[in-house]
Amino acid sequence: MIRYIVTALHRKRASALQRFNGSTAESAFTLIELIVVVGIITILAGLVLTTVGYARKKGARARAETEIAAIAAACENYKADNGVYPTGAASIALNAQTSSDPTAYQTASQYLYGELSGDRNFNYVIDQTEQGNRSYFAFKATPPSADGTSNSGMLSITRSGSTYTVNHIIDPFGNSYGYSTINNPVANPNPMPGYNPTFDLWSTANANPASDQNQWIKNW
Repeated sequence: MIRYIVTALHRKRASALQRFNGSTAESAFTLIELIVVVGIITILAGLVLTTVGYARKKGARARAETEIAAIAAACENYKADNGVYPTGAASIALNAQTSSDPTAYQTASQYLYGELSGDRNFNYVIDQTEQGNRSYFAFKATPPSADGTSNSGMLSITRSGSTYTVNHIIDPFGNSYGYSTINNPVANPNPMPGYNPTFDLWSTANANPASDQNQWIKNW
């Protein structure tokens, strides 16, 4: 559409120049014509940006759903070997019913990464002392650059010199996944209301407001 409009304008301008005989009887473009064209281009650009934004958000949600399903399957395999789902103090303390701030999920998410990957000291490698740890999930990540900023994949990683630290499992929206076993009576001696008696795993999916769980991507 934009290409058609530009082509039409070029033709009009060429025609106007051909008819120009030294008088000012006809100018190349009128102000109104230019305003109309700019308005049309602005509207079309807005439509394109809206469509792109929607497609990206839909793709991110689909990816988060896939990742949650894969992590949940890894947790089931973990339980088959260990008799209990990954459970630590952070996962027992976190409650999806009362917490909608992804920054509060990071400790439990880091713990879950360590249990499922075998990297229990979170340094992004399996050290000699960790060789016996089974890996239940192959997390995708790219080590950050020298300044510690750029990273892609499922992990938030910081870098200090040649040392890496995995901070938490990151969702496609750039936030930490939430992981809770607060309602698991086997894992938690004093269970409190959660959503699943096994584990809760979720992404807030950049919900606005963050507490709107209808927008969350979750396993309950």
